[in-house]
Amino acid sequence: MRIPRLAVPRVTCLVGDHDDLDLLPALAEAGVDGFQVRAPGADTRTLIALTCRVLAAVADTDARVLVNDRVDVAIAAGAHGAHLGSNDLPMSAARRLAPDLLLGATCRDRSQATMARAEGADYAGFGPVHATTSKAGLPAPLGWRAVRAASTVLPLVAIGGITADNAAQARGTGAHGVAVIGGIWRQPDPVQAAKELVAAVA
Repeated sequence: MRIPRLAVPRVTCLVGDHDDLDLLPALAEAGVDGFQVRAPGADTRTLIALTCRVLAAVADTDARVLVNDRVDVAIAAGAHGAHLGSNDLPMSAARRLAPDLLLGATCRDRSQATMARAEGADYAGFGPVHATTSKAGLPAPLGWRAVRAASTVLPLVAIGGITADNAAQARGTGAHGVAVIGGIWRQPDPVQAAKELVAAVA
C-alpha cells in the first residue's frame, strides 16, 4: 500500500551499499520511519537492486524508502519517493514524472525552500546544520538560526552533524525531523542510537 505523499518521516537514516542492511528491520522497529538510499558512484542497476533490498527489509513496517538523487530509480524500484539535490533533475520535472511520490529538495536557506515548494517539493532537506564528515564539498554549517528562519515554508528535515545529543534542538527550532548517517551507522550500537534519536524528536 502506498504511503500518503505528505507523510514526511521524522527520523531518516541514509543507507549505503556498505551498511548492514540486516539492521534495517530493527531500526524501523526502533522508530526510524524513513530510509534514504544513497550510494554515490553506483550504476543504475546496482542502485535499483539496493533500493529493492531496502524496501524488502522494511516491507512489514510503515517506514518510507526514498532514493537519493534519482527519481527514475525510485519509480523503477517502487520506492516511496526521492530526494533531489541542486544538480539533479529539476523538482518541477520530477513532480511531473512522479505526481504521487514523496519528493524532497536540498535547501540551504528560506528562499531555496520557497522555490522548492513552488516547484512541488513535499519537504526540504536542510543543512548542513553542523559540520559533518559524511559528505565532502559542503558549505559552512548553517546553524539552528537558519533552520528556524526557513521552518515555516516547508517541513524541514535537518541534516549534517545530527546526533541524539542535539536532535531535540531540531524540533525546538521548527524542523519537522532529522536525517542522519553517522548518528546511527558510526555509533557502537546503531539500534540504541536510533532509539535515542527517535525519543529526541518525539
